[in-house]
Amino acid sequence: MYRLFAQLIPEKLQRRYEELLFFCNIKVSPAKFVGFVLSFGLGLAIAIAFDLAFIFKTPFWLTFIVSFFCIELFIYMWLVLHADSRAAFIELMLPDALQLMASNLRAGMTTDKALLLSSRPEFGPLKEELDIIAKEVVIGKDLVEALLNMIKRVKSEKLKKAVLLIVSGLRAGGELASLLTQTANNLRQQKFVEDRIKSSVLTYVIFIFAAVAVGAPLLFGLSSFLVEILTNVLASVEMPETTFSASLPIKLTKVGITPDFVINYAITSLIATSILASLTIGSIRHGKEKEGAKLIPIMILVTITVFFLVRIAISSMIGGLFEF
Repeated sequence: MYRLFAQLIPEKLQRRYEELLFFCNIKVSPAKFVGFVLSFGLGLAIAIAFDLAFIFKTPFWLTFIVSFFCIELFIYMWLVLHADSRAAFIELMLPDALQLMASNLRAGMTTDKALLLSSRPEFGPLKEELDIIAKEVVIGKDLVEALLNMIKRVKSEKLKKAVLLIVSGLRAGGELASLLTQTANNLRQQKFVEDRIKSSVLTYVIFIFAAVAVGAPLLFGLSSFLVEILTNVLASVEMPETTFSASLPIKLTKVGITPDFVINYAITSLIATSILASLTIGSIRHGKEKEGAKLIPIMILVTITVFFLVRIAISSMIGGLFEF
């Protein structure tokens, strides 16, 4: 049944899901996974649309489309972030693994045995990859081919460059232990530089977070409460139709904007701003916008909470002065 649902997905998107499952090391049929994601998203979106339409009287089809899109986007982004997280952990453990392998080579071990003994449980996903390489070498596959297969399973440029460097050393017949040690030192130095860059841009991240999570909700809370006050004031004012009032340069009429419209507009703007700010923070800190996707739920929750807290605080302090 899942395979039938998968046929509704464009072929290009199916291949993208297949790549992400491969990078995440999730051993499941891509067609079944895509079909499950589609059917699960449809069922959950229908349930959410029915609930919101019954409770809040929202349009069913609009809620269904938005809910389905958000569910599918969430699952897709989870795969993307999981693949990147797995690659990042491998990059973090790679210098230690290369240093350990170099020590094994200096101890007189062969290259395949040194690689096999470099596999440690604390290396996590890297241990899984090293174990796969060791198994492939044991069954007779060439070590160079096994290493090249590894960089196809991990979405990491650092790992790719390190492996290609090792492969070049193996083919050239050079001193592999020194090459591995130098590569490990270069990777540690690169990590140190990246950490310093992240520390230097921390001020910008704090400024963006403060502006979006505190400043924007504060201003929207004040403005929405002000609109509510003006609406109540103008609704209670009765201007007599006299010659004097007709000669005034201004004329008080009924306000067309309701407080509910302003609140909905503020919430929509805060959500959009939170999404853009999260992606900006991800780009600043990690060089990739998608790294900020994990901050989106937190940012939205904080901004909406601050917005309503500001409204409650203002209403409790001065709301009694404007009761009509």
